[in-house]
Amino acid sequence: MSRWQALRSLLLPFLALTLPAAWAVAAPPVPAAHLALELTLDPGTRQLAVVASVRPGERNFRFALHESLHIEKASVDGQAIVLRPAGQQGDLRAWQTRLPAADATLRIEYQGTLPALDRHLDHRQVLGRLPPMTAVEGSFLSSGSGWYPQPAALFTYRVRLSVPGEQRALVAGRLLEEETPAAAGDRYRASFEFAHPADGIDLVAGPWIVREKMMPTSGAAPLRLRTYFTRELDEIAGLADAYLEDTRVYIERYGREIGAYPFSAFSVVASPLPTGFGMPTLTYLGAEVLKLPFIRATSLGHEILHNWWGNGVYVDYATGNWAEGLTTFMADYAYKESESADAARAMRLGWLRDFAALPPASRQSLASFRSRTHGAAAAVGYGKAAMLFVMLRDLLGEQHFQAGLQLFWQQQRFRIAAWDDLRQAFEQASGQSLTVFFRQWLERDGAPKLQIQSASSSTLASGTGLSIEVTQSAPAYALRLPIEVNDGQRSENRAVDIDGLQQKVALAVDGPAQSVVLDPQLRLWRLLDAAQLPPILRQWIVARGPRLLQVSTTAEVREAAAALAARVFEAAPREIPPGDLRKTTTPLLMIGLHADVDAALTASGLPPRPQQLEQQGSAQVWTIAGQTELPIAVVSGRDAGALRALLRPLPHYGSQSWLVFEGSRALARGVWPIIEQPVPVSTAGRKAGD
Repeated sequence: MSRWQALRSLLLPFLALTLPAAWAVAAPPVPAAHLALELTLDPGTRQLAVVASVRPGERNFRFALHESLHIEKASVDGQAIVLRPAGQQGDLRAWQTRLPAADATLRIEYQGTLPALDRHLDHRQVLGRLPPMTAVEGSFLSSGSGWYPQPAALFTYRVRLSVPGEQRALVAGRLLEEETPAAAGDRYRASFEFAHPADGIDLVAGPWIVREKMMPTSGAAPLRLRTYFTRELDEIAGLADAYLEDTRVYIERYGREIGAYPFSAFSVVASPLPTGFGMPTLTYLGAEVLKLPFIRATSLGHEILHNWWGNGVYVDYATGNWAEGLTTFMADYAYKESESADAARAMRLGWLRDFAALPPASRQSLASFRSRTHGAAAAVGYGKAAMLFVMLRDLLGEQHFQAGLQLFWQQQRFRIAAWDDLRQAFEQASGQSLTVFFRQWLERDGAPKLQIQSASSSTLASGTGLSIEVTQSAPAYALRLPIEVNDGQRSENRAVDIDGLQQKVALAVDGPAQSVVLDPQLRLWRLLDAAQLPPILRQWIVARGPRLLQVSTTAEVREAAAALAARVFEAAPREIPPGDLRKTTTPLLMIGLHADVDAALTASGLPPRPQQLEQQGSAQVWTIAGQTELPIAVVSGRDAGALRALLRPLPHYGSQSWLVFEGSRALARGVWPIIEQPVPVSTAGRKAGD
């Protein structure tokens, strides 16, 4: 899931063509810009009419509207003015004017017929900037779509909206008033206010049934919790109540960990789109997704947490998006930690696998990450960023880490904050300099490759001494390196500090050591050895020069296979004949019917279909382990329909090594096991392996 704030940032360059006294916290600035909107939306006819009163806080005001919207009149203090066109970029048309004063209010009346809602957008299209879309089954007017004149700076706003009586609509903010239809033909009207500094307005509407629960707080007023569900969702027994209760639990949890919830409400809104977004005071999640039982235990908490990170503290996108990584760490990863140590380790392994699957040219630094536009960006902006916070907590300890988070919140609430502001908060909380730590993890686009070259033990007066020689790839990182020491009966976890390309470290251990393992719990961001890495589908999804091998000959199957390959690969694949299989070294996807796949594997001398996949489901997908020089993944289907059924689900399983599908439903999935490589310990004066 991506944060919509990142998409808002795409518009800005176009618009611009309890703490110690030493930790004093300044109040957030009061925005000079304000926007008031009165709008009428009719999804059935796709008509939108708006009267906008904008105080941009600057004399030279430049804004953009979607090309479907036409300005009818504009005025300043009752005097008509003419807005000047200022170019067009894509479907956005720019306008500009010079106001008599920075605090002047510009009134603009405009209307138009919006584009129809596209319910067939795939995940990657949704991550791009969408136009304002409307239909009876749902409307989404995103902040980056040009449906209102947006000030270049942060702003406050009020929105009064009107939709047909069978519809409901909302924007982020405090509900001021609401008029529900009393008779046929009446309209639904509501007014919302956002008194904090905002960076955009998203409007959503649909044929929803609203359920509400007021949540008591320690403050003067309770929080308004709501679900806006379709009739189908509302009729699922207990679903709305479960979402309202889980929302309460998450708000209480993050209030304790960070600081009080910063808004007056939170709503869970059903979307007709295939993915979801998080905005201040609400999350907009796919109606089909909301039915899934695990969503309340995962995605819901993630989106609620964004009300602190991303919506409560804004992201300075010019220096990198820290909010996605911090939210992933405190939500998705924290839930795995609560489940078990093994589940948390599996998630860390997934991050490292995803990164290792990236071609070097596709890797980017954390400082350059803005939003998840493709799998390569997600591996860095979510995985690497979350691992940064794992390593930072290990370095500082739980108490100082939590104090740093709370300090960051109190200092930056409703401000635009950068990675550097996070660093300073953690330095203040811990008393440690973290300049080197943050610089290496933010500015470098790679990861260290680490190896224990040798280990030897010697007898000391106080016990046993252990000498370990560690190497890392250039450039050298400053690392606190976890080491596991095994004596044949038990293991002991230790940590050593290294900062050189080749370095010897000494440890005093309790008794004779037989072997050592480098970072067995995977608590460092690093490049795993190729022999250790189980191949996952991400390697094929993000491949720069992918290849497609079709092993079935019927036209219907070949058409389905070509469509599936186009969906799986982010780059267009080149189809090769069977005889060229051994002539390529880039990731290759073999697709065909079961019998044809088995024959092709045998003819090519490749391992057969894995036993745990045989005779299961309508389609099977697997990567072939051990083929590091020739990465091969296989999709095997019962018929053309079984292959077509994978078009939507398969691209979402990049972190898996194998899957079994029945139709579009994944029956089973997994990752080939990682291979541990302990290094034997020799006696003093001899290196391991001598």
